[in-house]
Amino acid sequence: MGFLIGLIIVLILILAIIIAIYVAYRKISRKVRSFSQAAFGTPNIMQGAEQMRMELSETPKSVSGMTQLLLPKITHDFPDFNYNEMKERANNVLTSYLRAVNDKNKSILQDGNEEIQNQLENHIEMLTTSGLREHFEQIRLHDTEIYQYRKNDGRCIVTFQTAFECYHYKTDSSNNVVDGSREFKYQTKYNIDLVYIQDRTLMKNEYDTALGVNCPNCGAPVSSLTAKFCEYCGTGIVEFNIRAWSFCNVEEIG
Repeated sequence: MGFLIGLIIVLILILAIIIAIYVAYRKISRKVRSFSQAAFGTPNIMQGAEQMRMELSETPKSVSGMTQLLLPKITHDFPDFNYNEMKERANNVLTSYLRAVNDKNKSILQDGNEEIQNQLENHIEMLTTSGLREHFEQIRLHDTEIYQYRKNDGRCIVTFQTAFECYHYKTDSSNNVVDGSREFKYQTKYNIDLVYIQDRTLMKNEYDTALGVNCPNCGAPVSSLTAKFCEYCGTGIVEFNIRAWSFCNVEEIG
């Protein structure tokens, strides 16, 4: 008799625990549904998270556009600076750089100085060493603006900032995705640096040594590339200064 009573008590306790767990589960489920409805507009939190991921994949990044403020300063220093031409070049440099990474073929990058070419080569070499391939597919540019203009160490640097989307992911040697997604678009921003060697006597970057302009008449080096005439023979050189503009860096800023 005592055993039966004990068994009944145990069963009642187990039932009470099951009821308590069920009640707690219902409360938690209601809270989760309420949170999901408020946060995502759907009672299913997994569906809501997927929906948010989709929305993020379709929403372009905003660039930090300073063109209206900085372009007058740039054209004051360089009256021949063609904004539309340089913007188009910046877009081409970015897309060709990413396609070169995608194909592991540095020759695809057609513009840029030795510095950016070495940056690209190192990027490809790092992927090869890791046994990975980085994919940039269906690249679509949204906006490009001047983000920064600065002068230091004999350089004048105009930084363009570009927002774009693509399908970005990395695969291993078996073509398995190890980072990113084939299904969701990737929204991001890149900075592209355009450099002008203003004074070669102040240069500290080793790559700048190949960027100087020489007088087309006597061949003398032009130390100050804002000069209008060669200091040795007096030949006009301003029209050759466009050679001093080159792209030197591509950097993702997210």
